[in-house]
Amino acid sequence: MPRRGRAESHLDGNAEGSDMARARIAVRLDDLLADRGMTLTELADQVGITIVNLSILKNGRARAIRFTTLASICQVLVCQPGDLLSYQPDGHTREGAVGGSPPEQGGAAIRSGGRG
Repeated sequence: MPRRGRAESHLDGNAEGSDMARARIAVRLDDLLADRGMTLTELADQVGITIVNLSILKNGRARAIRFTTLASICQVLVCQPGDLLSYQPDGHTREGAVGGSPPEQGGAAIRSGGRG
């Protein structure tokens, strides 16, 4: 099989659209924002990404997040990645899922679940 131009990671090695590869990472962005009295708009401004991309993450439609974006969010929220994300072995999440392929566009920090 020829190599692709970008690296892909899957939660369990299954194909991208499989049930096992989805909904296994819970995102607790709402909880962290509420605890800090911060709005999504304020976080977007301080992190330097669009509110749309943060909303995709917050609402569980993100499939991937760059480590640089994750680090920036954690820096602003003064938290660890484990405070924001947690693995859900039963597949049930509180707020959504992250995982899959990295963003395709150079400026996008988070990729939504749709094909683009």
